[in-house]
Amino acid sequence: MTQEELDALMSGGVDMDEISDEEEKQEEGATEDASAETEEESEDADVLTASIEAAELPLPATDENKMVHQLDDVTKESEEKASEIFDIIDGISNDLMEKEETLGDVVKALNANIDLFTTLSEKFPDIETFQTQLKINEDALEKSNEVVESLQNSGDAIMSVMDIMQYQDIHRQKIERVVNVMRSLSRYMSTLFEGKIDDEKRVSSATHIAGDTHTDVASTDDIEALLEQFGNK
Repeated sequence: MTQEELDALMSGGVDMDEISDEEEKQEEGATEDASAETEEESEDADVLTASIEAAELPLPATDENKMVHQLDDVTKESEEKASEIFDIIDGISNDLMEKEETLGDVVKALNANIDLFTTLSEKFPDIETFQTQLKINEDALEKSNEVVESLQNSGDAIMSVMDIMQYQDIHRQKIERVVNVMRSLSRYMSTLFEGKIDDEKRVSSATHIAGDTHTDVASTDDIEALLEQFGNK
C-alpha cells in the first residue's frame, strides 16, 4: 500500500475492500504471467527434445544416405570434374604457347629493324628519321620481351596448378581404399550372421511366449471372433 493510500485511509476517503480487490487482481495477473512463461519454456524444451531425438534417429537407407554409394559418387564426380579442369588448363596452356611463338616472330622482326636503323643512323647521322625509328623499335622490343616473360611466367603457374591437381587422384585412391575396407567389413558381418536355414524356410517369430509379463496379445481365434461380430452387425 502506498503512502497516498495510507493517508487517504486515515482520512476515511479510501474503501478497504477496493484496495483488497485491486491487490488480489495484481497477484492473480502476476501468477498468470509466471504460468504463461513456464508453459512457453516447457513448449520450447519439448521442441528441442523432439529435434534432438529426430536427429539421433538413423536415416532411411536410400541412395542419398548409403555411405558407400555416396563415396562412389564422390570419386566419380570428382574424377569427371578434374578431367574437365585439366582440359581447360591444357587449352589455356596451348593458347599461351601460341602467343609466345607469335611474339617470338615479332621480336625477330624488331631486332632486324633495330640492326637496319642502327646502320642507317651511323652512315647518315644527319637524318633524324633513322634515329627516331631506331628509338621506336627499341621501345617496342623492350615491351615485347616483357610480354614474352609474362607469358612464360603464366605457363609456369599453369604447370604448378596441374601438379597440384594431381593430388585429386591421391584423394580418390584414399576414398577407394576406405570403400574397400567398408565393403570387406560388410561382407564379414553378413557372413558372421549367416544362418544354415534360408529365411523363406525359417519358422515365423512368435508374438507371445509363455511367461511374458504382457499377455494382452490377441490370438487368431479372438481376431476371427471379432470379425464375425462386425459381420453380424
